[in-house]
Amino acid sequence: MWGNTIMLALRSIRRNLLRSFLTVLGVVIGVAAVVTMVTVGNGATLAIQQQIASLGVNLLQVRPGQRLGPGGAGGAPAFKLADAQAIAAQVPGVLAVAAEARSSGAVVANGRNWSASLVGGSADWLLTNNWTLADGRAFTEDEHRLGAAVCILGETVRRELYGPNPAVGDSVRVRQMPCEVVGVLAPKGTGAFGQDQDDIVLMPITTLHRRVVGHTRVSTLHVSMQDGADAEAVKAGLRALLRERRSLADGEEDNFNILDTAQLGETMAGTTRIMTMLLGAVAAVSLVVGGIGIMNIMLVSVTERTREIGLRLAIGALEREVMGQFLVEAVVLAAFGGLVGLLLALPASVGLSLAMGVPFVFDPLINLIAFAVAALIGVAFGYVPARRAARLDPIEALRHE
Repeated sequence: MWGNTIMLALRSIRRNLLRSFLTVLGVVIGVAAVVTMVTVGNGATLAIQQQIASLGVNLLQVRPGQRLGPGGAGGAPAFKLADAQAIAAQVPGVLAVAAEARSSGAVVANGRNWSASLVGGSADWLLTNNWTLADGRAFTEDEHRLGAAVCILGETVRRELYGPNPAVGDSVRVRQMPCEVVGVLAPKGTGAFGQDQDDIVLMPITTLHRRVVGHTRVSTLHVSMQDGADAEAVKAGLRALLRERRSLADGEEDNFNILDTAQLGETMAGTTRIMTMLLGAVAAVSLVVGGIGIMNIMLVSVTERTREIGLRLAIGALEREVMGQFLVEAVVLAAFGGLVGLLLALPASVGLSLAMGVPFVFDPLINLIAFAVAALIGVAFGYVPARRAARLDPIEALRHE
């Protein structure tokens, strides 16, 4: 019975191909939009997680001031190199601590000039910030202690100054200071906040202090925790030690802030997921519009085929058979629209992912759900026309002109 019903439904759809295609256009657009938005949103979430992970593993960043962002220091005193040494020695669960100071300036080499971020880091800076070397070596302990004129270039700086040529072993001028290039950092790309992480010149923090900026202030402490360490316990110990070293009395607010990159990653990824769900919900409105279009055309079809329906009922067709025929037509239309929408969503998702610079993450589940919802829309919006067709009076239907 069902095979015969499906054949009748397909024959009816084939008689009006153009109208059938226009009927399912809303479902096509809805499915394509939902799948594309969710796929691109998943890629954006993955990109944020990767960018946060590139900051460092189990990393806490400690900065002066009560909040993050421009002006966040609010006149709070900077850290000292001794603070980093005290944290490494006295806070349980800490794997490594690196002090960091930053500035900016012109870097000249090979007849070229480039403005870059100048970063001074202590011995464990590469470890805590999850950096690796593409070429050359890291600084030695003696170079850190003595403030030697050596530096490591980020990939952007190396490319702008040297192009395809090697940089290790050459000398660059950083704010007129000759500096031997001993290494090149492996590229990281754009950071979580949109900055170019590779546009840096790294040198020992003592070198930056003595030869570039002329002071001993430390802007950031990077604290890498041991695997399995309790982050809350480490943050509590870190906070207690820094309050003591900065002579803060009971009741005084902290004049520093501690940023847990793992929590930051979870927060940003959660925000992106919520935005993805919101965009998907907005796109899903097109599915409802497509369902209304199917119901409208099916009602028109019932009116056009009233005599045919009356003839079927008059010769013994059951109400459920007539109803099944129209439901099958609605489901076939909606499912076809869902299939076409999925086929359009694939290239659209790939293209948008490439344009936005995020990974393409194919999710079979969202594709299956979108197709199933499209078919259910056919059932939901095809029920009223099918019920109307099944309840026609055969005599009145045969009299219909």
